[in-house]
Amino acid sequence: MEPIITAKVQESIDHFANKDIYIHMETTNGAYASHFNEKFFSAGAYIRNARLSYEHGKIVGEGPYRVGLKLEIGWVYAEGLTHYGFDEKGRLLLAGHDFDGKLAVALQIGEEPFK
Repeated sequence: MEPIITAKVQESIDHFANKDIYIHMETTNGAYASHFNEKFFSAGAYIRNARLSYEHGKIVGEGPYRVGLKLEIGWVYAEGLTHYGFDEKGRLLLAGHDFDGKLAVALQIGEEPFK
């Protein structure tokens, strides 16, 4: 993965608009390491292979970035994104890494389910 180039990410977001796509999205603030400090409140969200179609999407911010996908009756968005890439199937992979380089948020978009 490489640091986000907004024009490249926007082009990919536009490519997937108005198609049946799958998303993977997860967030964590340290849930995997919360056992090291029992007073640390950990929270996260996880969704995998949700099938949807969005009307349009946009990447905004100066970095870290936010990506929003406008659905017919609502929104999906992820913020804190710092890096992007593509897998061998052409799926868009977005990630946000904290100051220690640990994953904080991921948003992935593709025309095939994630395994």
